[in-house]
Formats: sequence, structure tokens, C-alpha cells
Amino acid sequence: MNGFLEGLRPEALDRKPYVSRHGLMGHPALTLETLADVLPSLPSEDVFHSNGQSAVDDNLDTAHIDHRPTQRLADAVSNLRDTQAYIMVRRPERHAAFQALHEQLCEEMGAHLRAVGQRGDISDAKLYLFIASPNAVTPFHIDRYSTFLLQFRGTKTVTVFPPWDPAVVSDLDTERYVTHEAGRPHWSPELDARGTRFTFEPGEALHIPFVSGHHVKNGPDDVSISMSVIFRTPETRTLTSALNFNRRLRRVLGVVGGQPAPIRPDHAVSMAKGRSWDALRRMAGRSPQPLES
Repeated sequence: MNGFLEGLRPEALDRKPYVSRHGLMGHPALTLETLADVLPSLPSEDVFHSNGQSAVDDNLDTAHIDHRPTQRLADAVSNLRDTQAYIMVRRPERHAAFQALHEQLCEEMGAHLRAVGQRGDISDAKLYLFIASPNAVTPFHIDRYSTFLLQFRGTKTVTVFPPWDPAVVSDLDTERYVTHEAGRPHWSPELDARGTRFTFEPGEALHIPFVSGHHVKNGPDDVSISMSVIFRTPETRTLTSALNFNRRLRRVLGVVGGQPAPIRPDHAVSMAKGRSWDALRRMAGRSPQPLES
């Protein structure tokens, strides 16, 4: 069973969102019946269950606290069509049902990276599951990873914004989030005009570039099951390091009223900042950047 069948666009990786096809429809791990068996056996800290009536401007990281569900997890999975539930599962590959799938997608993402011409390989690849009632919303957020989102059941509308657009997420907010100094950036409704809206159906895979803002609303007709594979590339690792460099430099320049040039993936100075940060970290005996999500 191939993870991706057609339509990958190496030149667009982490530059723009686009839709391709995946070949995992019918995978036995991604049915509601299997998920109902698997979810209770996963570590509770990796299963986030909230009421599905979140809004676009809610905080994704605290939705399971701010919108506590009225039903138990097992009941929510059994009655997703008739209840308001949103279930996000981090790293389901820790369960045997998802291990081979995780390995396969890692191999395919590595091949995709080589097609882009980047040296090295992907790292810190993880799966995320999203199981939710009709009309459920995933609030606006950015991620510290590159993402492919695969749809298996139901439909959804995914609005994705250009990466590195300071009119959507300021350079300061991007730095603060990626360097773990602040939470996810805030949402404003007037931003929607800057996004690209994808109507997303089973069998499709959507690429969401590194630090691209996005939000999601499930379709009204069926339960939605989707899965993300998220990963770092050599380029995004260097960009993460460059953002750390800029965050430190911003503090120094702020004393005299200055600010650093913004980080951009196609700027030689930005990439040089990233390599310098990595060298400084290695000299101090530390890893270049943290690997937590």
C-alpha cells in the first residue's frame, strides 16, 4: 500500500500549500472500529479530547481544557456523529497498529526530500490523528514542523496562509513561538482573505509548509478522520536555528533601539545565522535545538 500515489511537487515543499493524492484508503488502522480499540491503550497525556465546538480564534493548545467534553472518550468515539467531540492523538505510532505505517511514511518523506535536492534526511517525524464530529473546528495555529495532512473519512475545509507572511503572523510572533518563548499566535478574522481555502476529501493529502498559519472546519455530513505526518528537514532545522539566533540578537539590538533582519528561507544571511547558531551550540556541548513539538 503506497502512502502517496501521485501529484507530489518537490519544488513546493515548505514554499506553498498544495493537494496531492494518497494511497492509504482502507488501511485497517484508520477505521473507527480500530481507533475505538487503540485509543484507550495509548498514554493519556497523548490523547487530547475536547468539545468539538471550538472557534477559529481559540487556543489549540488549551482547547481540551477550555472546552471540556461532557462525555467519556470511549462514548465520544462511539457517538461521534451525534455528539460534539474533537479528539487529537499525538504519536499513535507507539501502538503496534501504527508502527509500520509510520516507518513507511518516513521512508516516503525521505525520498521526497531527496527529490527536492536537500542533503541529509528528515528527522523527528511523528504522526498525529484527528477524529472529530461534523462541523468541528481546529483553531488557527502554526507548527514547528513541515506537514502532510491525509484525509480518510468525511470532508473538511482547510484554510492555509503563505509561510513567512508578516501580515498573517509577525516575524516576532514566529520567532517567539518557534523558539518556545510564547504560545501560538493570535487570530484576526480579517486575515482570511490572505489564505487559500482547500475543500479536502478522503484520499487527498494536503501539504502545509513549515510555519504556515492554518485553520480547519469539518464538513457537516460525516465524522472526519485524518492523520498528519510531521517532520523536520535540513532546511527547516537551519531555519529553526536562525530564528533562535534572531531571538537572541533581537534582545541585544533592542538595547539600542535596533532589530534584526527577518528570517526567510531563501535568504543567504538567514541560513548563515542558522549555521552560526548550530556552531555555537556545538561549541557549548549542546544540541542545536530542542526536538519537542
